[in-house]
Amino acid sequence: MSSTVMIVDDALFMRKMLRNILEAEGYQIVAEASDGDEAVAKFQEHRPDLVTLDIVMPNKTGLEALQEIMALDPAAKVVMCSAIGQESFTAAAVRAGARAFILKPFNPELVAHVLKETVEG
Repeated sequence: MSSTVMIVDDALFMRKMLRNILEAEGYQIVAEASDGDEAVAKFQEHRPDLVTLDIVMPNKTGLEALQEIMALDPAAKVVMCSAIGQESFTAAAVRAGARAFILKPFNPELVAHVLKETVEG
C-alpha cells in the first residue's frame, strides 16, 4: 500500500506541482489544504502518513499548523516547504517537530528523495 499524503500550500499551482511529483512516485494524495486552519482540520479527518506544509499561509501559518498537528499526533511526519529566504523559520519548525525541509522552487528528484527518507524514518 502506498503512503498517504496531505499537501498544504496556499498557492494552487504549488499544490498541483507537488501532487504531480508525488503521484509519479506512487504516493496517494488524500487531502489538500490552502491554509493552516484547513490543514489542521483535514489532518484530523484523514490522518495521512505524511504532510507537506508551506510556511507562509493565510489564517494560520505553517508553523502554527505544525504545532497543532504535532499536539494531535506527536508521531506525525511533516515536511516543511520553504521559499528561499525563509530559512529563519527552519530552526523553529525543527523544534516544533518538522522532520525535513524542501526548498521552493521544487526539484522533483530532491522532493522524492526527502519524502522517501521521511516516510521510511
